[in-house]
Amino acid sequence: MADFHPELQAKLHELDEELADGDITRKGYEKRRTLLLSEFLGPSTALDTARGPAPAAPAQHLHPQPEKFEDGISQRTYSYTGSFEPGTYGNPVEAPPSHVGRFQEEQLGMRSDGGSYAGSTLLPPSDGTDSYGGSRAQSMMRSDYAFNPAELDSQSPELGAGPPDSRLSTMVDSQNGYFSDFTGQQMQDQNVRDSYGGPQRYSTGEALSPTGIPPRMSTGELPPAPLIDHLLPLEPRDIPFAIKDPHNERTAMSEFESIGHVLRHRGKNLPKQPAYWVLDSKGRELASITWDKLSSKAEKVAQVIRDKSSLYRGDRVALIYRDTEVIDFSVALFGCFIAGVVAVPINYVDDYAKLSLLLQTTQAHLALTTDNNLKNFQRDITANKLKWPAGVEWWKTNEFGSYHPKRKEEVPPLMVSDLAYIEFSRAPTGDLRGIVLSHRTVMHQMACLSAVVASAPDSRTDTFNYGLRDSKGNLISGGRKKGETILTYLDPREGIGMILGVLLGVYGGHTTVWMEAKTPETAGLYAHLITKYRATVMAADYSRLKFAAYNYQQDPMTTRQFKKGMEPNFSSVKLCLIDCLTIDCEFHEILADRWFKPMRNDRAREVVAPVLCLPEHGGMVVSVRDWLGGEERMGCPLELGYGSDDNESQADAASTDVVKKASKKSTRTDLSEVLLDKEALKTNEVVVLAIGEEARRRANEPGTIRVGAFGYPIPDATLAVVDPENSLLCNPMQIGEIWVDSPSLSGGFWSLPKHTETIFHARPIRFFEGNPNPVHLDMEFLRTGLLGCVIEGKVFVLGLYEDRIRQKVEWNEDGLQEVEHRFFFVQHLVSTIMRNIPKIHDCSAFDVFVNGEYLPIILIETLAASTAPLVPGGPPRQLDIALLDSLSERCMEVLFQEHHLRVYCVMITAPNTLPKVVKNGRAEIGNMLCRREFHNGSLPSVHVRFGIERAVQNLPLGDDPIGGIWSPIASQARQEMLMMQEKQYSGVDHREVVIDDRTSTPLNQFSNIQDLLQWRVSRQGEELAYCTVDGRGREGKGINWKKLDLKVAAVAMYLKNKVKVAPGDHLLLMYTHSEEFVYAVHACFVLGVIAIPMAPLDQNRLNEDAPALLSMVADFRIKAILVNNEVESLMKLKSVSQHMKQSAMASKVNLPNTYNTTKPPKQSHGCRDLGLTIRPAWVQAGYPVLIWVYWTPDQRRVAVQLGHNTLMALCKVQKETCQMTSTRPVLACVRSTIGLGFIHMCLMGVYLAAPTYLVSPVDFAQNPMSLFLTLSRYKIKDTYATAQMLDHAMANTPGKGFAMHELKNLMISTDSRPRTDIYQKTRAHFAQTGLDGTAINTIYSHVMNPMIASRSYMCIEPIELWLDPHALRRGLVALSDPEIEPTALLVQDSGMVPVSTQIAIVNPETNRLCHVGEYGEIWVQSEACGHSFYGSRDPLDAERFNGRTVDGDPDARYIRTGDLGFLHNVSRPIGPGGSHVEMQILFVLGNIGETFDVNGLSHFPMDIENSVERCHKNIMPGGCAVFQAGGLVVVLVEVARRNFLASIVPVIVNAVLNGHQIVVDIVAFVTRGDFPRSRLGEKQRGKILGNWVTRKLRTIAQFSIKDDAAELQAAEARRSAQSFRNGSSARGASSLRHMESGSVLGEVPEGYAQEAADYSALPTGVSEMPAEGTSPMEVPQVWVPEQRATGGGRDDATPTGTTGPGLSFAPVEMPGSGFEYSPVDEAPAIPQRDRQHSFPRAGEQSYMELPSVDGRGSLMADDAFTAEMATFHAQGEGWSPEARMHYNLGNGGPPPGQASQGGGARARGKRRGLLEAIPRLHGAQSSWRGAGHVYDMPGGTNDNRNNALQAMRPPAAAAAAAADTSQGRTKKLSQDRPCVQDPAGGGRHAAHRGRQGAIIGRAKAAWKAAGHSITDPQPESRRRAAWRARHALLIGRRAAAPVSHFVPPRGPLWLLRLSSPAPASRCLCPPLSFHFAPPPPLHFSHSLSFALFAWHSPCPRPPLLFQHPRANCRGRR
Repeated sequence: MADFHPELQAKLHELDEELADGDITRKGYEKRRTLLLSEFLGPSTALDTARGPAPAAPAQHLHPQPEKFEDGISQRTYSYTGSFEPGTYGNPVEAPPSHVGRFQEEQLGMRSDGGSYAGSTLLPPSDGTDSYGGSRAQSMMRSDYAFNPAELDSQSPELGAGPPDSRLSTMVDSQNGYFSDFTGQQMQDQNVRDSYGGPQRYSTGEALSPTGIPPRMSTGELPPAPLIDHLLPLEPRDIPFAIKDPHNERTAMSEFESIGHVLRHRGKNLPKQPAYWVLDSKGRELASITWDKLSSKAEKVAQVIRDKSSLYRGDRVALIYRDTEVIDFSVALFGCFIAGVVAVPINYVDDYAKLSLLLQTTQAHLALTTDNNLKNFQRDITANKLKWPAGVEWWKTNEFGSYHPKRKEEVPPLMVSDLAYIEFSRAPTGDLRGIVLSHRTVMHQMACLSAVVASAPDSRTDTFNYGLRDSKGNLISGGRKKGETILTYLDPREGIGMILGVLLGVYGGHTTVWMEAKTPETAGLYAHLITKYRATVMAADYSRLKFAAYNYQQDPMTTRQFKKGMEPNFSSVKLCLIDCLTIDCEFHEILADRWFKPMRNDRAREVVAPVLCLPEHGGMVVSVRDWLGGEERMGCPLELGYGSDDNESQADAASTDVVKKASKKSTRTDLSEVLLDKEALKTNEVVVLAIGEEARRRANEPGTIRVGAFGYPIPDATLAVVDPENSLLCNPMQIGEIWVDSPSLSGGFWSLPKHTETIFHARPIRFFEGNPNPVHLDMEFLRTGLLGCVIEGKVFVLGLYEDRIRQKVEWNEDGLQEVEHRFFFVQHLVSTIMRNIPKIHDCSAFDVFVNGEYLPIILIETLAASTAPLVPGGPPRQLDIALLDSLSERCMEVLFQEHHLRVYCVMITAPNTLPKVVKNGRAEIGNMLCRREFHNGSLPSVHVRFGIERAVQNLPLGDDPIGGIWSPIASQARQEMLMMQEKQYSGVDHREVVIDDRTSTPLNQFSNIQDLLQWRVSRQGEELAYCTVDGRGREGKGINWKKLDLKVAAVAMYLKNKVKVAPGDHLLLMYTHSEEFVYAVHACFVLGVIAIPMAPLDQNRLNEDAPALLSMVADFRIKAILVNNEVESLMKLKSVSQHMKQSAMASKVNLPNTYNTTKPPKQSHGCRDLGLTIRPAWVQAGYPVLIWVYWTPDQRRVAVQLGHNTLMALCKVQKETCQMTSTRPVLACVRSTIGLGFIHMCLMGVYLAAPTYLVSPVDFAQNPMSLFLTLSRYKIKDTYATAQMLDHAMANTPGKGFAMHELKNLMISTDSRPRTDIYQKTRAHFAQTGLDGTAINTIYSHVMNPMIASRSYMCIEPIELWLDPHALRRGLVALSDPEIEPTALLVQDSGMVPVSTQIAIVNPETNRLCHVGEYGEIWVQSEACGHSFYGSRDPLDAERFNGRTVDGDPDARYIRTGDLGFLHNVSRPIGPGGSHVEMQILFVLGNIGETFDVNGLSHFPMDIENSVERCHKNIMPGGCAVFQAGGLVVVLVEVARRNFLASIVPVIVNAVLNGHQIVVDIVAFVTRGDFPRSRLGEKQRGKILGNWVTRKLRTIAQFSIKDDAAELQAAEARRSAQSFRNGSSARGASSLRHMESGSVLGEVPEGYAQEAADYSALPTGVSEMPAEGTSPMEVPQVWVPEQRATGGGRDDATPTGTTGPGLSFAPVEMPGSGFEYSPVDEAPAIPQRDRQHSFPRAGEQSYMELPSVDGRGSLMADDAFTAEMATFHAQGEGWSPEARMHYNLGNGGPPPGQASQGGGARARGKRRGLLEAIPRLHGAQSSWRGAGHVYDMPGGTNDNRNNALQAMRPPAAAAAAAADTSQGRTKKLSQDRPCVQDPAGGGRHAAHRGRQGAIIGRAKAAWKAAGHSITDPQPESRRRAAWRARHALLIGRRAAAPVSHFVPPRGPLWLLRLSSPAPASRCLCPPLSFHFAPPPPLHFSHSLSFALFAWHSPCPRPPLLFQHPRANCRGRR
């Protein structure tokens, strides 16, 4: 703008010259400058410009420095706006304005973009020195000690000029090492340090991060003009006078370069004046020192350091002293300053670990301490067997003495380093960080504080102003006391305690009296010391001051008579500096009026001065009360015209503001107080309701908060209020983070360059009108972490950033989804809890980011949580769970009612157990430490309770929340989405002919393996067939083909003659891994008997193996058991034989005989010679030859039948897929009884004509090296292994010493999803053996086919996909980026289909092929598949072998695997010449039987278990099982330790919620070893589930998470059945239940628990879905109870319809649905389409009855009510959504079809009956409460309650109820808080407000009739009633629908559910839900939103459907 007004520039330049020459005063200058600006720019612009960019008047340098320091370091000037020399007061040197002034001028167009005044005509050009280049150019921008070592070197050319070995030259080397070497090496480990500044403190999850690049905004997204009104950074104030020595007004403090120079000055000029007094806890003097002694002792320490140590200037020296050793600490500190070394005060004297860490971190090689401390160190180190820190020399400074120079010896010059000291403080996360402070920073801090102290007025005895000064800045009155007396008990070794207690005393020559922190706790002692030492400045904090003040209030005479003859007198006190972060206004009044004033201090209100300092950043003072003035230059309004009441006229408001402003001009130095609207603070808005005295008077108003101010920012400090989430400058009346910039600030963190840049060099951004891009300001600030605002120029702080809790709120506004965050301050929540809940010792709160939202956690310390014994040595005290539950519930309710905070979790601990942080000697609960311990699961919590229903709002729903992902609705949704995609099925490679590589003979001409064996005997009878290799690698005696035939014939003849077997008999083959097993198998083949191989018994697990053997003997009618010598010896063991006999007797099973076939009678002829040949009937399809018996981990048996054709097909697939030939031998090692192990051991050698080598699994377990040596020696090409084998081998065998380059195909079998880590582990471990990565291949095995897919010879590494878990839960397959989606699921492929095999991915319900993009069940078509499940007659088992697709080849018959997966196409350059080859690979996800659905989404337990096992270190690896029982999701966890299990529960719940978006219902713990596992370490899921349901699982603790209606009702049923073993009657999600072997589910059958779960309310959003187009015949089925004569529960594990004693549920299938639901697992059964329904006959009266509770009468409803409901339904088809809404709000609403006639609606509403009166009554209660009214509920009698209900019932219903009561029937009604939304939203909703008033009026009448009292709200709160109701309910969440039991006394059964949708904006829809007992599971289709009436009687009648009036009123889902 300067270019447009040259005349203005000339006049301003002339005006500046006049001011510089002293021709005009400052006031005249400002007046004339304002007139000039208004003349050219306009009045408004001139006013703003005059405030901002005016040059400082007498702006002076506090410490003008010489051009060069003594050490040669060039000067870095501060950003002061002028300089001051003694004797030049009033004649300031010309200088440009400050940084902020230039910035504001720049914004107003007064400066060019260059940012420099050098070329401007407004002000004279500078001398070239950038003295205003930043307000912290001195201490921050150019003195970043962790960042710019090169800059320091370049600015210090003289430092390197000396000789290389001189002390001066080595200083540079020393500092270079500090900056470069150590910094780089120190900060390699960022694990701990990065926690500060991360998402724990500053959120990085939003669009803008504190250090990120601001996003570009479009013009449409730009906020409107009012929102761009940023509060610009405040202009710094100046000190209006020069800082002089209080003891000599002629000495300017700017003459001293460092605090060391000042100390020397004090020693010379104040030699005998006391410097320090040290008092003990009783006020007795322990030590004192004068200034000359202090100076000489410090000089002595400096001399010893210079002469005796090898340290260089700038090296670090540790100061290790206790807080009572103030004098010794001060001597050592100033000695370091004088010696030029950097002091490092270390306060952790008793913590050896932290002490060693700090010594190592700072590379300190010298430690200064006292003799007493050194002795203590020696004792502790010796006792704990520790070592002294390496490389550290320890000196005892108390033995140094004093420095006495010779007479002619000059005092050595001070060669101070740039750094003064490094102060270590704790970050909010508990991490130690060093704060670097320079000497210039210290001097500037002292100058500012001295000015503040000097500006404070004294107690006046006359009318003269003692603060007046002459023209030179000297005080006119010289009779004032020289110096101050500072009385402090703050820790003198750190922070503000060091600044006020050590440094300020030296700077000002003040006497410091230090006492112990507990001294003020003694009544009267503090006041006595103040009087005795005539303290003028008190340095204190709230905690100790409250002791002193409250002690005086309780007993004033104790203080007044503490010492006889000395009356307490506080008249000398000028300032009481209170170290705090937030203001306690109420205590200020008590302190001033009831303590200072009675103690004769006439300035009691002016004495109190809270100090806002930064303990995390060296204790730097940000704001304190002062009398310096200059606040007019800050550029912000100093008078706030806050709004008046709406009822006041404009004239009254204007006059009131004028009076207020006039009265406040004279009180700017007072401590301001404001009254803020508490609700507005939740949205970061500042709404000022009152200021000053009015704020004090109205402080107790509800919904308000009283906040006090600290004062203006300290001089030369620039302050800004910034949004911490996006670094955007806040609006003037908005809460933000306080950012500050000052020369008094530290330069940064020690060795933390990343955090220094983020925290100390933060740059705010702002928007300019019309510019869509946010712009960074050319200013740098320190992020203080304090949240507050600026009002009238003063700083108001509400708390720390980490002490603020946020919570997301969503609602619908005019059809648009609105999302906001509400903010809550922890101190407000703590105050509410402590005020309203008794028995609370202390509490805290924080929030955690889980599942995309912030969830609040409340921590409570109470004595009720302590288990300490009442008597020393006695037993531990038992916890009162009911009391802890009550405290938790009360805490949630209080915070919800008063703050509308939806608490997620409440954790309770014993007193003084939460982690604390020490700030200036005060221990406070550290929220960030608590949060870190919470995430680690290490809080000492004994009780936990969740509020899931209210807090968690973003749980997703599937397309069909009831039916799941396989329901027709969900399947159809996926089909429509993927309709353009191809179907998923693989191709098939049919191999009709298989050629023998040795003879070129087609092998397919052999029908069985025995014929092929005979051919091998005839062709190569003398070649090796089998050979055994022992554990040492030695070969056994080989068996050739001819001898193999003789052995088989011998065994066959032995069985034929001895055992008398016949074709078709069953023989059990129990052998070790040996040739005898091969002989027995082939002998069975030639005899036509059915061979059933089985592994030998494990004598350590006979409890599992014995029942398994006996079950096979009984089921398969085993004729004989064939064994070898090893197994026979095992069976003859006494323990085994006795166990088998006893088990057989108990099972009533006859054990067959055992035959040893190791040495059968020798035969000289082969099988063919003996007539042992295969008959044609035996090779027919369906003839059983071999039975493979699979055992699941929980010992469930699966028997698969195989014939000769299947065996030959298996061999063919193996040979062709794996390219196996006769030139390479076959190796067999493990699992020889089933699958590939059996094939390789018994069949493949015969099929290939290759030798087979046998390695015993026992030898492998003892020496895994034997297997790999065999592979290497015999050059095995293809082999079979398991993941357990490889894990064992890699754990016990080094991957070297053998070659595996010949191994081309290591097949790792898996029957589910492949482990993603096994490939990389195997490849890395065996890398030195030459094992190729492509040789490690996984194969997908199944009980029906051992190789469905294989990676063999694919020649590529495993294909890895990252799947989107959100899509996966919906049945979709979508790829994801793990960097974007942290919860993405990693899966590896299982390979391609082998030969003669085809795979199809099919929907398991519809039998349709799945499209690409979704997963389904894996169906297999192969000739290698098993024939059937042997012995099974279940039609479902037969169906699994006869799968046929609806839309595929109708002739294709598939095997249904029951596993879920999908096919995926990939392309890899593996073809000739690098050409790409397309491959179709299979991905297996898991078994469908293990998945479970929650809210219509499917979950794989293994994924949830992996998340749980990784979340806490106390959880054992593989020690988690997730399952669904009774509709509840249960997490069973095995833990290593039992301590504080309640702290692990939230970690588990959060891990599951965050990673899988479900809330578990129960978390149970078992100790190590009690988790059911198989012998291979696999989880026994079936056993876990069975033991859980039957309550046989030995849990040590169980925690219930959700508190919904289903759990309440199930708990009620269990309590009535007396099934709780712990005897607890606490309701809901009661937390800790200690049982020996109990379960939270109780001793009830699983079916009953399932139906109890069906009582739960529908998921949010289900009832909202439209019901249009729904026919009555689409109602889902229900279960109709059938009375049974006999009781009892289930007697076996087979799912049945029995759910409870004397009760069974028959399945009912609704017409058209085609599904039948099981009460146990809801698995669809075979459709039953001919079932008929029965409904009440036409003339039969149907009614319902509520069971009695507390003597209440019964409630009946007749057919008249039903008919009326049907009429309403019929007439209401055309209702509009608004009419439906009015129907809910009004008295019955408008009639159907006549929504505009309110009278008819009310008339019909009166006939609604009690069922509508109840929700209307409770809806009125909630509306009344939300509108600000208060109602009391005395313990009204049942009669009063009945009167209330009677008041809202129609006459007919009342008469019916009276008749029912007379018949002895009673009723029970369970009710819950309904959902209410603000009906007073806008003008177009006036009808809502009117109807709300009507319903509230009726509710009041009914409520009063019930005997309750109602209190109207206060008059002043009526104006805000609607606003409160809206926000109170936006935060809340709809509670679970109430549930009641309805027991029909005879045939008809009524089912009623009125379920309103989730709350929408401006809606009042109370939910009502009734279910009937016995508990029928009620299933709703996702498209239905109506009340359901369904009953059954002999007369068929269509069910009645009642459309909910709000079905189309959309709310938030």
